[in-house]
Amino acid sequence: MQTDYSAGAVTAARSLQTFTYIYTSAATFWTYDYVCSLHQELTFLLRSRWTKVKGLYIATRYTPFLLFTGHLYLNFIPNDDPNKCQTLNSICSCFSLISVIFSECFFIIRTYALWNNNKIVLGGMLSAFFAVIVSSAGVIFSATANAPFEVSPIPGITGCYQSAGSVELFIPFVLLFALELGLISLTLVRAIQSWRTANNPLYDVLLKHNIFYYACGLFFSATNVFMSLLLQYAYNAIFQDFQVIILAILATRMHLHLWHVDRQLHGSDALMLIPLSDVSSAGRIAEVA
Repeated sequence: MQTDYSAGAVTAARSLQTFTYIYTSAATFWTYDYVCSLHQELTFLLRSRWTKVKGLYIATRYTPFLLFTGHLYLNFIPNDDPNKCQTLNSICSCFSLISVIFSECFFIIRTYALWNNNKIVLGGMLSAFFAVIVSSAGVIFSATANAPFEVSPIPGITGCYQSAGSVELFIPFVLLFALELGLISLTLVRAIQSWRTANNPLYDVLLKHNIFYYACGLFFSATNVFMSLLLQYAYNAIFQDFQVIILAILATRMHLHLWHVDRQLHGSDALMLIPLSDVSSAGRIAEVA
């Protein structure tokens, strides 16, 4: 006996399938990146001494694994309980927020280093960062509570979605866009101030990494703002965690690259042992790796 489903149910089912495909692709990409960088990562983990930044690297690197585990379970395991969906999604949202915090901390530290450990710059960045994180967390969990999750009535379709009321989820990406716009502005100002006097490969690497990272963050944040406002069902969340994964990959990949470059220049544990020196007109940069 064939059952007719509403157009909304069919659209929601298709959005869940698309979301599952995108998330599976992201998990595959993350796994591929991990395998490709495994040798460099093992070298870094075994030969560098333990520091807070090394701990930050490990946390940033492996938090996406927890995020993937939760979402893939949510997407593939049949579940008829919307309340369970809401609980699992809240857990995944916590992992996403934690991952973004770790990734952004890397580049806040780097921007602080580029500004020669300027306490005023650090204070401004941390204040803005704290405000963005607190506001984003409030919006995310409020949106989840106000728009309960639904499951598809069509057999064989797994996963959950919010049918309405989650449009305010664009706000965290607007805040993240504003934060990264401010950080890339600080990086560009510093680059303009010191482009004639700085003559150090590590300084060049830091600048290029910061600009590329912030540019990617701005692009994905703008994309997620428009998708959250214009699309419905699971479509509006397709690239939200994809941005989180890309930022984590960029942060850890760039950290590995910086460490290996510095090691080649100094023939030692480099950044893990000594501060970077003579990389700007003002003097020294702090340890950033």
